[in-house]
Amino acid sequence: MKNLSGLMKQASQMQAKMQTMQAKLETSETDGVAGAGLVSVTLSGKGDLKRIKIDPKLMDPSETEMLEDLILAAHQDAKRKVEAVAEAEMKAITGGLNIPGLSF
Repeated sequence: MKNLSGLMKQASQMQAKMQTMQAKLETSETDGVAGAGLVSVTLSGKGDLKRIKIDPKLMDPSETEMLEDLILAAHQDAKRKVEAVAEAEMKAITGGLNIPGLSF
């Protein structure tokens, strides 16, 4: 019974740490860039798009397709960074254990 009590206490502590991590991720922002900085996007720690910045040099209507590609590339860059931060935070909380259902 003592082991079960200890296990429940650890689970409760992990849950509190997870809630803290999720709150931290919600307030964090990550930038992704493409085209050597001509396009940048900012995502929240949850992956929501917050801002897009486009260098005015790209506002040529004949370059619309390239601009669209750069926006997508910048978003993918930021998304990878957000996922890496979330994974690192999760590993810190779980001690590197891969616990099903606790991934982002």
